[in-house]
Amino acid sequence: MRAIWKGAVSFGLVSVPVKLYSATESHDVSFRQVHAKDGGRIKYQRICSIDGEEVPYSDIAKGYETEDGEMVVLDDEDLANLPTTSSREIAVEKFVPADQIDPMLFEKSYYLEPEGSAAKPYALLRQALLDANRMAVVTVALRQRTTTAVLRVRPTENGDVIVLQTMMWPDEIRVPDFTVESGEVKDAEVKMAKMLIETLAGDFDPSEFEDDYAEAVEAMVKTKIEGGEVKRTETSTKSGGEVVDLLAALQRSVEAAKTSRGESTPDENDGSGSKGSGSKGSGSTAKKSAAKKTATKKSAAKKDSSGGSGKSTTKKAAAKKSTTAKKSAAKKTAARKAS
Repeated sequence: MRAIWKGAVSFGLVSVPVKLYSATESHDVSFRQVHAKDGGRIKYQRICSIDGEEVPYSDIAKGYETEDGEMVVLDDEDLANLPTTSSREIAVEKFVPADQIDPMLFEKSYYLEPEGSAAKPYALLRQALLDANRMAVVTVALRQRTTTAVLRVRPTENGDVIVLQTMMWPDEIRVPDFTVESGEVKDAEVKMAKMLIETLAGDFDPSEFEDDYAEAVEAMVKTKIEGGEVKRTETSTKSGGEVVDLLAALQRSVEAAKTSRGESTPDENDGSGSKGSGSKGSGSTAKKSAAKKTATKKSAAKKDSSGGSGKSTTKKAAAKKSTTAKKSAAKKTAARKAS
């Protein structure tokens, strides 16, 4: 448990430094309002009832509605003038018999733990309350508002502990606006009712009672999960923590920045063949390499073709010269014979 308040119980000249812990917690089952189609949560907007427009938090103020329906708007200066206190004292006003306080007045319960060297005066107050069978009526400031409360001793598995229970103000207890007209109750009926009470009489053991509604809800939800009846929404996917999310966001930002500049990502440089940007990078590199090889082959083929054509032309020229020389020699021979 975590202490929510620190102060001191003072009675007479005795002061007992204590820590305050919340003694109760609600296990009530709560449901979310969701869209039946996809399980998305229903969101509510802050709409002004007069102009119908959404109101930002910065424009929201506190208002007090009068009995005739008028609204008085209070600003920060008005609220600062209200009586508040930051006292750290639990002041004992008086010790009263335990049966004089109506349980309906009790509101919230807190455990008191002695702090530092206050164990002995704490034990002294605890024993005095037990021996006198009384409760201490106190005033205490919680959340900057003074309220009344009682100190009483409660037995627990770890021993007797002083409990502080805040109380409602007397005017917060409503008076019923109805009366019960029961008519005459006969003595025989009263006798029979007493017999029934004696039959069901016993000591109170809270462990005998269970919240069957909460258990039934948990069992039903478990059955639906096992049957695959779960709406997978964005809000239902929990992350490993803010650090992981931050690293992932930074990595995506780096990749986006490099892509916009035409640079390769780390996955592309390492040549990994996994799905994603790394696979695309590897494929792109392979295509470029293949294209380069093809271009090299074409260039070589062109050079080979060009070289072969030159040799053929040289041979043809040599053959032409040989034929011309033969014809010239034949003409000279014929001319000599004729002369």
